[in-house]
Order: sequence, then structure tokens, then C-alpha cells
Amino acid sequence: MTRPDALALLRELGAERIPHPGGTLLAHLTRVEALLESWGARPELRLAGLCHAFYGTDGFATALLPVTRRAELAAVIGTGAEETAYLYACCDRSASYPSLAAGEPAFRDRFTGRLHTPDLQARRDFAELTAANELDLARTDPVFRATYGPDLRGLFARWQGLLSGPALRECRAVLGEA
Repeated sequence: MTRPDALALLRELGAERIPHPGGTLLAHLTRVEALLESWGARPELRLAGLCHAFYGTDGFATALLPVTRRAELAAVIGTGAEETAYLYACCDRSASYPSLAAGEPAFRDRFTGRLHTPDLQARRDFAELTAANELDLARTDPVFRATYGPDLRGLFARWQGLLSGPALRECRAVLGEA
């Protein structure tokens, strides 16, 4: 359950050879982890940030592992971090984003189609990880920022009750005021 083990697995599975905005997938993942660390995220969330694309995402289809091999990632980063990474990867964004900050959000798993309501801590972790991911993309890719920045600014404003103070300040610094 260590960062070096997670990095070794990422390298073994080719993350440093997969193109991604701002360089490679591995470079993006380490920047997301570093951003979470700069916000004071606990180690479990930082590991989830480092590994959030293992199963692909709704916005990045390339997967390093199929979801049938979740236990392998959990053995490396711990069950809690893997559950957060899976929650991020499984999110059907169009179905889940609108209600995430609502009293009873409907979160849809894009792999299974299952609707559920993650607990408050899971939603906070998901929101924080989403912000770190999207802000890294907005920082490294001006076209991404110009195209998606206004929508992200609105999304993170709606999620302000889920995001930490440092994450909200970073949202404003990168995307501007809502």
C-alpha cells in the first residue's frame, strides 16, 4: 500500500507510454496526486488520485486494468483508495454530475448501470479528485480550458459544499470566478 508500488504498477502497465494532455498518462496522474497533496488531502485520497484512471474514465477510455481485476489494484494501494479510484472511473458523468451535491444524489455506475447514493465522504473525495483532474487538464491544455472552463467553473460552484477550501481557491485561480 505504497506510492512506490503504485508507480511501479503504473509503469509496468505502460502509463508512461500512453499519450495524455500535458504529456503522458503517468505525468498527468502524478500531477493530480501532487495537486491533491498541495490541498492537504489525506494519503488514501492522494493514492486514489495517482490511480484514478486505472479502469479508464468517462472522459478517457484507455484502461490499464479491466474492472474484473480490481483486487490487484486494491492489493497495491489499499481498499479505500481503490474504492475511490473505482468510484471516479465508474462515474457516468452526464447522469451523476448534476445531482452530486444534492441531498440524495443519483450516481450511475457506467460499468454496471447501477444507481446508488455514495455517502457524504465518498462524494467529497469524488468531487475533490474530479477538481484535481479537471484543473490539471485546464492548466496544461489551453484549448481544453477554453472549451470546458466555463462549464467546469459552474460545476465546481455547484459543488462548493463538497470541495475543500484549497480546491475552491484553485478552481477560481485556474478557471476564474463563477
